[in-house]
Amino acid sequence: MLCWGNASFGQLGLGGIDEEIVLEPRKSDFFINKKVRDVGCGLRHTVFVLDDGTVYTCGCNDLGQLGHEKSRKKPEQVVALDAQNIVAVSCGEAHTLALNDKGQVYAWGLDSDGQLGLLGSEECIRVPRNIKSLSDIQIVQVACGYYHSLALSKASEVFCWGQNKYGQLGLGIDCKKQASPQLIKSLLGIPFMQIAAGGAHSFVLTLSGAIFGWGRNKFGQLGLNDENDRYVPNLLKSLRTQKIVYICCGEDHTAALTKEGGVFTFGAGGYGQLGHNSTSHEINPRKVFELMGSIVTQIACGRQHTSAFVPSSGRIYSFGLGGNGQLGTGSTSNRKSPFTVKGNWFPYNGQCPPDFDSEEYFCVKRIFSGGDQSFSHYSNPQNCGPPDDFRYPDPSKQIWTVNEALIQKWLSYPSGRFPVEIANEIDGTFSSSGCLNGSFLAVSNDDHYRTGTRFSGVDMNAARLLFHKLIQPDHPQIAQQVAASLEKNLIPKLTSSLPDVEALRFYLTLPECPLMSDSNNFTTIAIPFGTALVNLEKAPLKVLENWWSVLEPPLFLKIVELFKEVVVHLLKLYKIGIPPSERRIFNSFLHTALKVLEILHRVNEKSGQIIQYDKFYIHEVQELIDIRNDYIIWVQQQAYGMADH
Repeated sequence: MLCWGNASFGQLGLGGIDEEIVLEPRKSDFFINKKVRDVGCGLRHTVFVLDDGTVYTCGCNDLGQLGHEKSRKKPEQVVALDAQNIVAVSCGEAHTLALNDKGQVYAWGLDSDGQLGLLGSEECIRVPRNIKSLSDIQIVQVACGYYHSLALSKASEVFCWGQNKYGQLGLGIDCKKQASPQLIKSLLGIPFMQIAAGGAHSFVLTLSGAIFGWGRNKFGQLGLNDENDRYVPNLLKSLRTQKIVYICCGEDHTAALTKEGGVFTFGAGGYGQLGHNSTSHEINPRKVFELMGSIVTQIACGRQHTSAFVPSSGRIYSFGLGGNGQLGTGSTSNRKSPFTVKGNWFPYNGQCPPDFDSEEYFCVKRIFSGGDQSFSHYSNPQNCGPPDDFRYPDPSKQIWTVNEALIQKWLSYPSGRFPVEIANEIDGTFSSSGCLNGSFLAVSNDDHYRTGTRFSGVDMNAARLLFHKLIQPDHPQIAQQVAASLEKNLIPKLTSSLPDVEALRFYLTLPECPLMSDSNNFTTIAIPFGTALVNLEKAPLKVLENWWSVLEPPLFLKIVELFKEVVVHLLKLYKIGIPPSERRIFNSFLHTALKVLEILHRVNEKSGQIIQYDKFYIHEVQELIDIRNDYIIWVQQQAYGMADH
């Protein structure tokens, strides 16, 4: 591990060194022969997670942020977490969150604004505690702002707690602060890839590169072309087409990485931390031109500096505030554009280097920044593996999505005998519209990044194949679990307004699921699904109609056939006889199915007939209903003003 920057509180973990600041990368003896899994940098403290899941901390401990009472100059183990396998950490100004391999969150440090989520009355907590209110939820990512915290669950739900002075919780203007994790309901249904937090601003990034931000915006750090704070999540439209794959935040600035390896920055630029060769603030995302010849695969933000890693040269670049040595350039000057961090950097290319002279060379594995400190986890060229690439997210930190690997895992258990965690996984996935909306994406040439009002980003063939692979007669237990989750959890929670186009995808894919066309599920799944569809507000319905209009004819026909079958099924029940007490609900079912067909018919006509219009005919109607007799009764009722029909 190489460290540089502010060492005045021992936050670099270098032991009892005399210097207050370390101007260029220095090896830390503590980490020799140790592999690092994650590093969290607070304002004056640092947290290290090793590959075996143990946690070490160093730096300032005035508010309990180290989680132990030991000296603070070199990393000491947080013994209270000994029984846990910790996989990720994040630090605020003086608090820390740690996530274990089971999706549980531990918190310690300053709790002045409820940022620990423990509902405690103490000002600070010196020993890590489990956040009990999240214990039934599998968390995959945590992120800390200075005084607030965020968490992302496997089911694509975003939780927030702590200070809300600038709207950084995204819960609206009336909320002052929150001492326990709250679900951000306005984001439900969107498939998320990442969460990030700055000093007092927050971001979420979707699987298809859409960014929502909220909180403090005094310097334009939300990239929304103004300087007004936001109390609820706002879509950053200007980056939607840029294929953003990773986002990180400093105190008042933001950096985003694209799939192509480009970097955009925005927000406070007073120290050059945006890298645009100026000290002005940027209220819109702007590309860092000086990095454009290189492919960047990692970015990290400190309080007022930014780092970027370029694997082709093996070099780390940094820019922004340099007063504490955090740029690693050997001086305390600020840098307004990317400048190489000092060191014998060696690019990873899979080849063992020739015998070097006495000098030591470093192969970067991963860079970390925060506060006024920076770190690089490295290996020697002789045993160097490929560096981390933030453009390809770590699968263990992602939401559930229906894909080949997951289905194979589920099907590998003999029917009727799968463990409870598999049942929970199936239930979690099919109870969450966010997870289904993140499934079946058009991944060839990254097509799903084009998701918008005209393009769904979905690979319909993949949806069909995977649904058919999953729902099979010889795995009835899986089918039952999926049906139960759709019926009890997913469909009842659907709302008429949606936060984003990405939240609409499952309306397109769900009809491909064989459970939908099983007549046993018509009244429990297909009709309630149709009701949700019919109840959609104008704007989302319009998008769905656009998507339908460009479907292949067989796929479009599939949806039409489904609702025709529902109508026939209902009419057959009617013919057998329906108790008067159930007439009203029966009529509403029929009305829903016909309404869906009406919408589909409208789409078909507008699009110059995707399928022939006679495909909408329901031939069974004449056998199941005496239309002439009904017509006469109806005319009589109109004449006599009878209102009891």
